[in-house]
Amino acid sequence: MPILVDNNTRLVVQGITGREGAFHTGRMLESGTRVVAGVTPGKGGQEAQGVPIFNTVGEAVRETGANASVIFVPAAFSGDAIFESLDAGIETICCITEGVPVHDMLKVSNYLPLKDATLIGPNCPGVISPGKSNVSIMPRDIFTPGNVGVVSRSGTLTYQVVNELTQRHIGQSSAVGIGGDPIIGTSFVEILEKFEADPETECVVMIGEIGGNAEQLASEYVQGEMRTPVVSYIAGFTAPEGKTMGHAGAIVSGGESTAQAKSEALQRAGIRAATNPSEVGSLVAEALGVRS
Repeated sequence: MPILVDNNTRLVVQGITGREGAFHTGRMLESGTRVVAGVTPGKGGQEAQGVPIFNTVGEAVRETGANASVIFVPAAFSGDAIFESLDAGIETICCITEGVPVHDMLKVSNYLPLKDATLIGPNCPGVISPGKSNVSIMPRDIFTPGNVGVVSRSGTLTYQVVNELTQRHIGQSSAVGIGGDPIIGTSFVEILEKFEADPETECVVMIGEIGGNAEQLASEYVQGEMRTPVVSYIAGFTAPEGKTMGHAGAIVSGGESTAQAKSEALQRAGIRAATNPSEVGSLVAEALGVRS
């Protein structure tokens, strides 16, 4: 059973007429996603790839019943785009845009608890539930429906790990890229809670990286609350201290932010920890008790 997006997802694309929005709308439509609306201010009444365009998210929701949004709006306006989706009653919001100002995300993070919504991102690949709905920029051809949940700070590592699973004939229930910025809408723990509540997700893969303490908080949750087995991989063992590696939130500041400290915390919590992405598949097979 998928989390966040499924066959009932009715998607609105914010920024549907931009280059990235148009390209990925086509890919999501090809995946079978129900893209019911697009939003570009000033272009209401037009269509893009057969999808009606509205001037505001509120109009799109009223006219189409959209319950999810994906944001391809430029970084300077992404904060406002998130607020617009929240105020329109959207349940699942995926902000793909990178470079969203931290001050904008501070405002969003203060407002988000007032709404019954889940924000994924920013600076993330989105969410995909294979065979059901694709609200993401992820390459759908590497995914296959199944019973393994995936949650990750890294888009690229998500693709690699999912490909390893699929090659072993291990399918995925949902894959969620939460993003790698210092301030994001949804944590590892919040996604792990959703997978734990899903009776059809039999194992979860958690992909972390250097910087912050999100993985340690997740390990505490897994140890105290989860029965579903978790396999992990932490990227950045060779990252020099003080160096930002890929994501704005991936910076080693010593102590618990290093890959070694994170991996040790996960192992103490009983989480199987891979030493490289290719090892994840075998650990998942072991956790599921299957031969692959």
